[in-house]
Amino acid sequence: MNVRALQPVSKLPQVGTTIFTTMSKMAADFNAINLSQGFPDFEPPKALLDALRARLSGGHHQYPPMAGVLSLREAIANKVARHYGAEVNPETEVTVTSGATEAIFVAIQAVVEQGDEVIMFDPAYDAYDPAVRLAGGIPVHISLEAPDFQIDIEKVAKALSARTKLIILNSPHNPTGQVISSGTLQALKVLVLSARCYLLSDEVYEHMVFDGARHESLLRDEALRARSFVISSFGKTYHATGWKVAYCVAPPELTVEFRKVHQFVTFTTHTPTQWAIADFMTEVPEHEEELSLFYQSKRDVFLEAFSALPFSMTASAGTYFQLADYGEVSGLSHLSDVACAERLTQDFGVAVIPISVFYERPPSGQTLIRFCFAKSETLLREAAGRLSQLRRV
Repeated sequence: MNVRALQPVSKLPQVGTTIFTTMSKMAADFNAINLSQGFPDFEPPKALLDALRARLSGGHHQYPPMAGVLSLREAIANKVARHYGAEVNPETEVTVTSGATEAIFVAIQAVVEQGDEVIMFDPAYDAYDPAVRLAGGIPVHISLEAPDFQIDIEKVAKALSARTKLIILNSPHNPTGQVISSGTLQALKVLVLSARCYLLSDEVYEHMVFDGARHESLLRDEALRARSFVISSFGKTYHATGWKVAYCVAPPELTVEFRKVHQFVTFTTHTPTQWAIADFMTEVPEHEEELSLFYQSKRDVFLEAFSALPFSMTASAGTYFQLADYGEVSGLSHLSDVACAERLTQDFGVAVIPISVFYERPPSGQTLIRFCFAKSETLLREAAGRLSQLRRV
């Protein structure tokens, strides 16, 4: 008997393997220094690892509460009050998730219905658009213009409609490294309050803002907080991206809907890790306060090491990413950014991320790639050395 497998109808026909997986595999295949995917090459803080070891032996191996271990949610509420002056209820407004990508997906599924429009800003983290489509929503992409990649309020006003359900913000911004200004946020607030839509604020790089600037969290503003999902990541803050622990802060009525979805996605998150993070947050609160200077130092090492190379760069304002323009690099300037990334990985041994993959419609002729500088000084200098053969056109 001839048995043929059924061919499913794809819900995401245009989606393939993410660029992060592709470039990290290529880096491994060609023994390249991986400055593509955003993860550190150093360990989490020793005190955090010690806390985890202690909790692994402390009997914390069964299901925690669906919303997260209460001591962790209390520590999160204390952190929000300390940094942003906002009083949030750990019982009704804080939910621990298995990574920020889960939190983003859950927030979108919680409020977006068939035919709803969701505004997002390109270049955009690649998890936003598919999550909207899976919810039956319609992504509305607004391009941020190089070189400053700031939100154009007039474009937002034109894009808003009676069908707009959600606006997705990301600051500090991946992949551009830019941060939203208080002026832009206030102008956006006027539009949002009149449009009666929700906000999803992806703030996973909140503690990586440079040159004395302040992170403009939506949690600082009571009116914005009342209609926002604000998402943060312990993986980014504690150099532990593989732990996949994050959280969402939202008002009670949004949290109720968020948890309805969350309980059927992951239900909960690794128990001893939650306890360990709660311990660390209480015992070492200065870690997050020192993180901006820590990563600013790495950014500056990166910029100094790459200063002799023929890339054009404007110093990143936040995150641990740096954009570079290869438009004046001999042998590369004529290539698409995807081809450029492949060439750098295969021929020079340094893996990067092309920026066009973050757009619905990439700008014609754009020649930008993204480097991750969350690496040791030695590795950053070695990467610069491998690219030292590059010349200006």
